[in-house]
Amino acid sequence: MPRAVILGVGGHVPERVVTNQDMAQWMETSDEWIFERTGIRQRHWIEGEAGGSELAERAVRQALSRAGVELEEIDCIILATLSPDHTFPGTGCFLQERLGLPGIPALDVRAQCSGFIYGLSVADAWIRVGQYKNILLVGTEVHSTGLDISTEGRDVACLFGDGAGAAVVAAGKGDERGVLSTHLHADGRYAKDLWIEAPGSRFQPARITKDMIDAGRHWPKMKGRRVFTKAVKHMPAVIKEGLAHNGMTLDDVDLFVPHQANLRINEAVARLLGIEPDRMYSNIERYGNTTAASIPLALRDAEQEGRLKRGDTLMLVSFGSGFTWASALLRW
Repeated sequence: MPRAVILGVGGHVPERVVTNQDMAQWMETSDEWIFERTGIRQRHWIEGEAGGSELAERAVRQALSRAGVELEEIDCIILATLSPDHTFPGTGCFLQERLGLPGIPALDVRAQCSGFIYGLSVADAWIRVGQYKNILLVGTEVHSTGLDISTEGRDVACLFGDGAGAAVVAAGKGDERGVLSTHLHADGRYAKDLWIEAPGSRFQPARITKDMIDAGRHWPKMKGRRVFTKAVKHMPAVIKEGLAHNGMTLDDVDLFVPHQANLRINEAVARLLGIEPDRMYSNIERYGNTTAASIPLALRDAEQEGRLKRGDTLMLVSFGSGFTWASALLRW
């Protein structure tokens, strides 16, 4: 069976840059307070009305150009997001319309910060069995329109940025490149430790009410200490799982690309595993947490910076809301 190979990656973030100093104008915080806790200096937010499908289109077109693949060769779209353009249909369908690709399947993945790796696992499986040959795998998020920009909401609001990343995933040609394995996990016992409660179909008589809004139940909430503790536990474990499955060690990996949720989490994971800082990629300082978009954006930037080269062994790892966590080991 052919391996799934990432032929090219692309990314896009809005032009508007929101610095930590900007955040300090809207809430009781400072550049020092945010950076010490998160490693973030700035993030990009949309201006005016725009959804994840618009950002995704820009990222996809860049990925196609770098992959040397024509748009008409794409036979499937997998799109990961926790911030859909609309409740339904899926954002993948809106992206499909923007790209002008009617008829091919468009699948949305709701695995939050692990969405890109979950989607890569699906793409890998479909390619291995010959169902599709050229898949667009996209992570895209617009967080800025759903954040509590106040002192009460600062622990969450300062973390998130808008952006999109995309990869062209195709059947390999018999060389050593491609996905070696993916490893996916979740634990719904902690679903309410990082979530948005409303709106929701479980509520009666309406999915959201003025009372819910007045109570702030439509804003994201996070138990930060729980998230940090579980991330630092599960991310090293799922990295080791991927290595063991392939008979490899940490020394066999050229570059680790973690989900960019919090630099302090990734630094703790690196210390626990003994990974040198130059092998643990980070760009969170520039973008903040773009959830499903963070790993493809990191791949795009790492390649541009010369940190990621053809033939490198690469480990992707994520942890996020759900809780979900995942890893993917591949040769670039």
